[in-house]
Amino acid sequence: MTVETIIAPAGVDDAGEILTVQRAAYLVEAQRYADPFLPPLTETLDEVVAALTDPAVVVLAARHGTRLVGSVRGRADGEVAHVGRLAVAPDQQGRGVGGRLLAALEAAYGGRVARFALFTGADSAENLRLYHRTGYRVVGHRPDPNGIRLALLEKPAVSPARSDA
Repeated sequence: MTVETIIAPAGVDDAGEILTVQRAAYLVEAQRYADPFLPPLTETLDEVVAALTDPAVVVLAARHGTRLVGSVRGRADGEVAHVGRLAVAPDQQGRGVGGRLLAALEAAYGGRVARFALFTGADSAENLRLYHRTGYRVVGHRPDPNGIRLALLEKPAVSPARSDA
């Protein structure tokens, strides 16, 4: 029997698992940039709970059976939905979970925003490949507070089909 990966809204009970997966996923980034203080690694459990209880934040979790294997967050600001904290358990990376989480988050904002925006490390080739494959394009670069060069990416939102009947 094959176990399906299901993506659904996350709840407060998922906070610990989200933080665990997030820390495991971002360790590679911390090593790449020699920075153990990346925000996803220093975020506290209380901060994750705050995101999960904030009505302005959409948090989705991917579960493979009973195991939480990924999560993503979004926050709308006017016509832009900011995507953040996309994290997939290291042993599940490369299996389409990240792309499915992005698609589900975009669907959650269906018709409410004009575009999606996110950032990743400019030297994070795997992340950039995922984002390009899912329709995001680099629109600029900027340094983070520690001087790490970030790539800023955007994707236009797909307009709902119109009926002119």
